[in-house]
Order: sequence, then structure tokens, then C-alpha cells
Amino acid sequence: MKSAACLRRPSTPKVSVLSIHVVTWNVASAAPTVDLSDLLQLNSQDLNLDIYIIGLQEMNSGIISLLSDAAFEDPWSTLFMDVLSRLHFVKVSQVRMQGLLLLVFAKYQHLPFIQIISTKSIPTGFYGYWGNKGGVNICLKLYGYYVSIINCHLPPHMSNNDQRLEHFDRILESQTFEGSDVPNILDHDLILWFGDMNFRIEDFGLLFVQECITKQYYQELWEKDQLRIAKRRDPLLREFQEGPLLFPPTYKFDRHSNNYDTSEKKRKPAWTDRILWRLKRQPQTSPLVSRLPSSYFSLTLKSYVSHMTYSISDHKPVTGTFNLELNPRMSVPLITMMPECLWTMENDMLISYTSTPEFLSSPWDWIGLYKDVL
Repeated sequence: MKSAACLRRPSTPKVSVLSIHVVTWNVASAAPTVDLSDLLQLNSQDLNLDIYIIGLQEMNSGIISLLSDAAFEDPWSTLFMDVLSRLHFVKVSQVRMQGLLLLVFAKYQHLPFIQIISTKSIPTGFYGYWGNKGGVNICLKLYGYYVSIINCHLPPHMSNNDQRLEHFDRILESQTFEGSDVPNILDHDLILWFGDMNFRIEDFGLLFVQECITKQYYQELWEKDQLRIAKRRDPLLREFQEGPLLFPPTYKFDRHSNNYDTSEKKRKPAWTDRILWRLKRQPQTSPLVSRLPSSYFSLTLKSYVSHMTYSISDHKPVTGTFNLELNPRMSVPLITMMPECLWTMENDMLISYTSTPEFLSSPWDWIGLYKDVL
């Protein structure tokens, strides 16, 4: 009797889904006197977020403000921390360059699987010596995948489109990382790039643009949007994706209103505030193979909107909510903490820890204790 081979279906790797909320807002030096509920989607009953990524531009960067923020937490960071800490989020990292601020918050359960690789500031103002324009970057490993996050503020005005594209390239080229184990940014699994990019709407006159906005004929304006035009011409920029612009242009408004610029300058509205992303090219699998590749990593845009209720600035904030599906490359925390004994007020509190071989240690490593909010 012939023996029959036992056929087994290949096991499908377990996929985790992380919900990520990205915020970009040019606050125009305004103080944080707002309710963040709408901006952070706190009232969405079916939204269970895992990570917040928040980028601000044009924070108050006067000398007195910078000196105060160097000694104490800046008011915007404090406000975001006060709100998100009550929801079991911890500030993982932040970087500031003058008016640019980038914050990353994550839920407690994800902390053992996040490793900060670097934070960086790239000034492009005044021939690269001044940080009023440029970008700030946080590079991290998330469940074993490289993720680069960039918040930028590019040069303004209609005529400076070439300069904007030059600064975009300069920020990207400046993303070098110490250590041979960290790949080039273009080999990172995900780049999230957002901020006040200052791209404008070409050719069309003010009245035509205003009429299209009133009638919500946004598609009429897309063809003359400088960023969309540049993406058609530039192969690298074309690799960055963006959701459809189904919301009104976010610049320029009279403060404390939803009216576009009524000053003497009457600046033409534009989608200056944008959120882009780029995924590393995935190897193509055979159509006969139904299981996911072991390095499965996919990003899906769920929402891309502006928030018209905020009027303290001449810009409206923009948010993007994403689902990140991944097959975790690590299932064991990088660091495991082990209390030596029961902690009491009367005795010294001792703790030991072990790290995995994948953990890239540094003299800058630190251990943080976080309050468990019940």
C-alpha cells in the first residue's frame, strides 16, 4: 500500500492592527487655549487609538518663550500630555526646533516594543543656519520596523515653489543615522511626512478659487495645486502618497473666524497643511501563495480632514487617521523589568532588567517610571 503524504496549509502570520492619529497645525504663535477633543478625536466612540503623532509649526519662539520652555515644558506639550495621560498614553519622544514641535505618544502596552533611534533638527532658513524653516525628525523602531516621522515648515509665497521642493530634498538628504545597523531613510518601512508645506494654487484667480470653495468643487482646484503638480514630475516625490483633498483649503483665515483673508493682501486660499506617507516597496509574492509574507506591513488611510472649529490661528489643523497592519518582527519586549522585592515606602526600591540581543544600547538609555492611571 502506498503511503500518502500529509499536506498542511502553511500557517498565516499573526497580524496586528495599530490605529495612528496624525495632527499637523500651524498655530501662528497662539497660546493653547482650546479644547482638544475634536482635534484628537476623543469623542469618537468606535475609535480606539494606539499612537498619536502631533506636529505643530510657528509656536511662539521669542527669546523669553524659548528660555522659559528650556527650563519648563512648553505650554502646548503640557496640554497634550495632560489630556492624553488620562487615556493611558505616554509621551515616547519629542523634538523641538524654534517654532517646530514634534510629539509622539503611545499606549502603555506598546512601550516595550518601541525603540527611539534618533531625534534630529534640520534648519533650512537663512542658508541652513536658522530654524524658522526646516524639519524635525523622530526615527523609531516599532515592533521591529523602522518608522521615520518628519514635521516640516517650508518657505511661503506663491513664487517660492522651487525653493520649497529644494528644502524638501534637503530635509530628506539630511536624514543620516549613526550606526551601521540603521538603514538609509528610503529603506525605512514607513515615512510619515507632514506640516505646513506652503504649496499654493497656481493660475486661478482669487474669485474663481473662492467660488469653487463655496460650491465645494475642490477637484477643480486640485489640478493647479503645486504639490500635486510636483508629484507628477518628480519620481521620488511621486512615491509619497496622500489622501484626497475633500476639505476646504486650510490657509489663510482671519483669526477667530472661518472667513478667508479679508485684509488688504487678500491672500488666495491654499492647501498648505498636508500629511504624506511613503511605504518601503514590498517584495511581490506569487499569486499562488495565499499567506502573508513574514514582513507584512501595510498602511490604510481611514480619515483625512480639516477641523474648522479651531480659529486661534490663520491656519486650520489637519488630521489623518491610519490603520497600520503588521506582522510583528518581535514578540518579546526589548527590556524586561524584574522588581527585586515588594516595593514599600520604608525600603529601597530595587529593580533589575534584562535586554534582548536586538536591543541597541546607548549611554543615553534611561529607565522611566510611569503612574498607572486606573
